[in-house]
Amino acid sequence: METKNGYKVYPLTKAQKFHFYYLDFCPKKEVVNIGTSVTIEVDLDWDVLKECIYQAYERCESMRLRLTQDEDGTWYQYVVEKEERDIEFVDFSQGSVEDAEKTMRAWTQVPFEHHDAPLNRIVMIHMPGGMNGIYFLADHLTMDAQSLICFMKDIIEIYCNRVYDNIAYPSAMSSYIEQLEKDLAYEAGCRAKDRDTEFFHRLIEESEPIYNGLNGDELEKQRQSSGNPDTRAAVNVSDSVDAELDIFHLESDSTQKLMAFCEEYHVSLATLLLMGLRTYFQKVNGNDDVSINSAIARRATLKEKKCGGTRIHSFPFRTIIPRERTFLEGIYEIRDKQNELFRHANFDPVEYFAYRGKTYPVDRGCTYEPMSLTYQPMSLREKGLAELGDIKYQTKWYPNGATTQAMYLTVMHRSDDNGLDFNFEHQIKAVSREKLEYLYYYLCRIMFKGIEDPNQTIGAIIDAV
Repeated sequence: METKNGYKVYPLTKAQKFHFYYLDFCPKKEVVNIGTSVTIEVDLDWDVLKECIYQAYERCESMRLRLTQDEDGTWYQYVVEKEERDIEFVDFSQGSVEDAEKTMRAWTQVPFEHHDAPLNRIVMIHMPGGMNGIYFLADHLTMDAQSLICFMKDIIEIYCNRVYDNIAYPSAMSSYIEQLEKDLAYEAGCRAKDRDTEFFHRLIEESEPIYNGLNGDELEKQRQSSGNPDTRAAVNVSDSVDAELDIFHLESDSTQKLMAFCEEYHVSLATLLLMGLRTYFQKVNGNDDVSINSAIARRATLKEKKCGGTRIHSFPFRTIIPRERTFLEGIYEIRDKQNELFRHANFDPVEYFAYRGKTYPVDRGCTYEPMSLTYQPMSLREKGLAELGDIKYQTKWYPNGATTQAMYLTVMHRSDDNGLDFNFEHQIKAVSREKLEYLYYYLCRIMFKGIEDPNQTIGAIIDAV
């Protein structure tokens, strides 16, 4: 297939195929939906806002993305010239916030039609209490959290340029198709891909990981149930993909302490989060060897940051850090491993898991990773909106009601005070809210104990908390 409806078609990228990888066997197709809203405490000119949304569509190619299949069932993608469908408006102001959010949650749980149809939905919303803005739903095959935030910020900046003095028109978005062609050229074969393949194959072949569970006894139960006392992998999902989203809020002052530590020691917050999580599993399971799935956004350049689309690749992040090492030594080891992984992150995640499965055959459904982590540093509080002063605005994420993973933690900054929200999406039958509370409590205790004296040993921190 070369064209569809007069537009040039392209193969899917590995990042997109990764979503199809789990979508194919998930009974709930809304598993790839991402729903959010952003509202501000001002009256909006809805006609102007609608015009600004159309402008944002024109500026962002991935928002005009379509998927299509050929006769053999192979998926392709293409970008249409413009969006002409009407932008909806819903007035929630006469009801409660809870009822409005219940409705938007229901919207988030309606899957998109993937064949030659729009893969996003925008609704202008008039909320109770004077908050107004937009609800935004996107298919993960076309957008990830960072591109979604970037697009919503673009709408806000275009609108503010129209209605306020001294607010600059936002700089141009970059081309999705240009980045897509670069990705496809890599996937077709090049020296960089060969180096990445060599790196990950060597990494996998070093030794077999070991599963660490939330409770500490999951691996032993797996060994008993399978009759294999030597297995190092375990099942961590339930027989249902029904999911819930539980959010824990870290105060702004406490968040600033974590950020100040990261700035002082020249590490990212993702590094500190990984250190905290792996130390929790080390404490509960007694293993120095811990693996957690870690998402990589692959948006190092400005063009990659502003091209839209979905660019996330997710790989197991494995560390073997003895209790005798200091907290700071562990932090730096994680930072160095992250940097190494980032350099090879264009590698196909599906190929990673396939090669690991051949190298270390395990029972069907077993894994070495108890959870996945994403840290999303980008928020609407980015430069360009500072001129708006103290205008209050809020963002809200809505669960799609399904996940193929036992537990997925996304850590993001709140729009109102820049504090951290810990968003745990989890299978209801696999992980309870009480277990998440336990994990969150100890994660925070470990991180704050660690930054208090980073030269103390990991063992001392584990014993203290």
